[in-house]
Amino acid sequence: MPRELGLPLSRLSREDLRRLVVERGIVEQVSGSTIWRWLAEDALRPWRYRSWIFPRDPCFAEKAGVVLDLYQRSFEDRPLEANEYVLCADEKTSIQARQRIHRTVAVGPGRPALVEHEYERRGALAYLAALDVHRPRLIGRCEAKSGIAPFNRLVEQVMLQAPYCCAKRVFLIVDNGSSHRGQRSITRLEGRWPNLRLIHLPIHASWLNQIEIYFSIVQRKLLQPNDFADLASLERAILDFEHRYAQIAEPFEWRFTRADLNRLLARIASEQNPPAHPTPLPLAA
Repeated sequence: MPRELGLPLSRLSREDLRRLVVERGIVEQVSGSTIWRWLAEDALRPWRYRSWIFPRDPCFAEKAGVVLDLYQRSFEDRPLEANEYVLCADEKTSIQARQRIHRTVAVGPGRPALVEHEYERRGALAYLAALDVHRPRLIGRCEAKSGIAPFNRLVEQVMLQAPYCCAKRVFLIVDNGSSHRGQRSITRLEGRWPNLRLIHLPIHASWLNQIEIYFSIVQRKLLQPNDFADLASLERAILDFEHRYAQIAEPFEWRFTRADLNRLLARIASEQNPPAHPTPLPLAA
């Protein structure tokens, strides 16, 4: 990394690299395009990076394993019965209605549609939704904001309709957002709905929540570009999208299992704690 080389930079350009290798006597002369070609052919590409969150929950494997088993229709080493259901739920918060200052110019020959960059804010709402991961089935609602009361209303909306109202058990997978966090949320929701089991993901593991996949589809297919005159039209568009999606959707092909999780955590642990005496690489013949 540049800082490890004593440079006050976070990334190096081709010209930075060219100047560096010449100044340090690695080569007498080289062009930036040659360096770029060398780097493109190499397995290590240090200019690339990806943000991530290191698993910090001490019970990460245990909590995530429960969720992954439920996706495979298993709980506590026993297969789920036909009248047991698995749903994922969450909120997509602060969805703004942004009315463009000028109308969008339709797509034309050889050019894309032209969407005005400037807009006027017409308010924001929250979209709460639950996804039955095995059917699939969607239950959603829009609220002025997120919170305990709006989330309770979503759960009520789910649990009052068939088949969940008469199911043996309904497993509801959630992250650790403030509206459904900790033992208080379990006591509150399971106390009202005796056949409900609230399942919390580990901290910082929303990527294991299948509802986030659905929210990403909403973002790509409906909310980009965002051009809504008011909150009423935004809410109508979201609920219309939900209705259409539910008619054509199929279960996500979720292939990440508990075994995959164990391998991933083992690899992360080995990268964070390399052996004290690494095995030397063999010399080329």
